[in-house]
Amino acid sequence: MTTPLATLDVSTSSKESTAFKVLGAIGFSHLLNDMIQSLLPAIYPLLKSSFVLSFTQIGLITLTFQITASLLQPVVGLYTDHHPKPYSLSIGMGCTLIGLIILAYAPSYAVLLIAAAMVGTGSSIFHPESSRVARMASGGRYGLAQSIFQVGGNAGSATGPLLAALIVIPQGRHSIAWFSLAALLAMLVLWQVGGWYKRKQSLVNRPGRSSEHAQGALPARMVTRSMLVLLVLIFSKFFYLASINSYYIFFLISKFHLSVQSAQLHLFVFLSAVAIGTILGGHAGDLIGRKRVIWVSILGVAPFTLILPYASLAWTGPLTFIIGLILASAFPAILVYAQELLPGKVGMVAGLFFGLAFGMAGIGAAVLGKLADARGIEYVYHVCAFLPLFGLLTVFLPDLGRPSRRKHPPIIAAPSAVELASKAG
Repeated sequence: MTTPLATLDVSTSSKESTAFKVLGAIGFSHLLNDMIQSLLPAIYPLLKSSFVLSFTQIGLITLTFQITASLLQPVVGLYTDHHPKPYSLSIGMGCTLIGLIILAYAPSYAVLLIAAAMVGTGSSIFHPESSRVARMASGGRYGLAQSIFQVGGNAGSATGPLLAALIVIPQGRHSIAWFSLAALLAMLVLWQVGGWYKRKQSLVNRPGRSSEHAQGALPARMVTRSMLVLLVLIFSKFFYLASINSYYIFFLISKFHLSVQSAQLHLFVFLSAVAIGTILGGHAGDLIGRKRVIWVSILGVAPFTLILPYASLAWTGPLTFIIGLILASAFPAILVYAQELLPGKVGMVAGLFFGLAFGMAGIGAAVLGKLADARGIEYVYHVCAFLPLFGLLTVFLPDLGRPSRRKHPPIIAAPSAVELASKAG
């Protein structure tokens, strides 16, 4: 039986066409994946009371998740660069599904750790291969493709805590099992995407077809230096984002005496800006060059972060919106820039940078929490205000050239994410 994705054109011309509906399917799956991941920290208060956990034990749950979700990603990406596994996308989501079921019915703390490890493992498989699919479906518009993929994750991360508050907290821990339906839906979508990936991969591997491995490589020393600079920029970006995601509500309550609900609204505004900035940053990188976007995104946000600790309530909301908008535009540009530095290592690069993003967010939250305990929550933002100045290191990045302003051919016809799920099998 012919599946909808089987009708996709994977001829030579498809390399120059952008398969937006395939990107939509990957972005939709990313939304479901990150929504499920964000459930775990959102239910920590419930787990703490149910299992009588200490804060140290809560920290070990986070550590278990972060180790499997971040450290495994570069390993998975490196392996699949040499041995592509199109259907590993569904397998990874299957690990997440198993983790959810275990989390819902775990009888002990040790089993909770196993559940966290399974959810993290699913993430480590999902991100490198999904990033590869996004690049394959981009038609050369790599930044835009990555931003569409990533904005799904941003939406999922924002949705998870909301659903936890509406469903899990009132209904109890067993209600987490209902979210396995979301994982199952993602598995069905990703199985169809895997079929498209397999056909596309077989075409690329035909004799005479060019691949990214054939591109000219930069000197090894330049590549190493550039990768180190990019890793420092990721550190500055995600440490600052950790200060907002984890402590912005507490900052607003402490400084302006807002209610929890009002502070949450401000956080939602910031997260909305992050989603918009992710899309704009990827597209801008395709048009004007990745390095220019990195300059603007990391260093350009510094004036606003330096002003924020001294701003009134009336200015705090607009400032954080601008900060989220500008800062979020960096990640698609950084990721695609790194993939261009290391052609043929799409999975390894995606795994490294997604893994580092997870790791920096976790470490940042812990370090900044200690700082807040020692010096106060407002002091955290005085310190973090200087992090974007690491953007000055962008001067050491080589100019890889401005992307072509070619006219893009028609979009490949492909089904929507909902159609993929409904016609699976």
